[in-house]
Amino acid sequence: MVRSGGRGWYAKVLAAALGVTAVAGLSSLWNAQVGSGDERPAQGVAAPPAQSQGRKAAPVAAGIVHASDAGAHGVNITIDDGPDPAWTPEVLRVLRDNGVKATFCMVGTQARAHPDLVKAVVAAGHRLCDHTVSHDVTMDRKSKAYQSQQILDAERMITKASGGVRPLYYRAPGGAFTPYSRHLAASHGMRPLGWNIDSKDFERPGTEAMVATVKNEISNGPTLLFHDAGGDRSQTVAALREVLPWLKEQGYSFGFPVR
Repeated sequence: MVRSGGRGWYAKVLAAALGVTAVAGLSSLWNAQVGSGDERPAQGVAAPPAQSQGRKAAPVAAGIVHASDAGAHGVNITIDDGPDPAWTPEVLRVLRDNGVKATFCMVGTQARAHPDLVKAVVAAGHRLCDHTVSHDVTMDRKSKAYQSQQILDAERMITKASGGVRPLYYRAPGGAFTPYSRHLAASHGMRPLGWNIDSKDFERPGTEAMVATVKNEISNGPTLLFHDAGGDRSQTVAALREVLPWLKEQGYSFGFPVR
């Protein structure tokens, strides 16, 4: 999620994404074929905010959100860069064991490659977030056409993989938001999503270090950042097993970012 070099995994994702641009011209046809009328959650799972069938999602505010809909003492767990066949199921298991719902910020090519995992995330009552097609942390230095392709192609890929459930948020890779990208996402019903506490799990500093980061920085704000892809996420899983019960012990409740 943070800007850094040497990420071979993202280079592979970017290469896989090169063929995606060609489908951008089909967006009108896709929007006509796949609408939010298919956004029926699994039995017993609360539906996400309603969106109109066969039409573009209703616009939302373009400001970068951090607040939790759980109130002043609420926290938002956000999980980035997946889905990943090795680690997303592990993260889902920890969340389920603790009765916590989270927001999964998915890379478009990963969602396309693992639609079963996208559906599992939705079925468990979690929310989806657009994290672009290829996780380019230099998005803010690219053309508007490139930003549009990365955001809107990922939206279509995630929606298709989920079986029709649209992402409700947009998180720029590495926080590389621009005024254009924020307003574009918001016009498609995706609230720009920031974070307040970076667990630094991408650097794999050790479980104890990640837990300490959360405990020391919880006063910074409600939105916590973790990852379920991009390498070995065993430390993340272990950290979540400690962090989630601790947050409950401190009186925090779990919610989603406000829309």
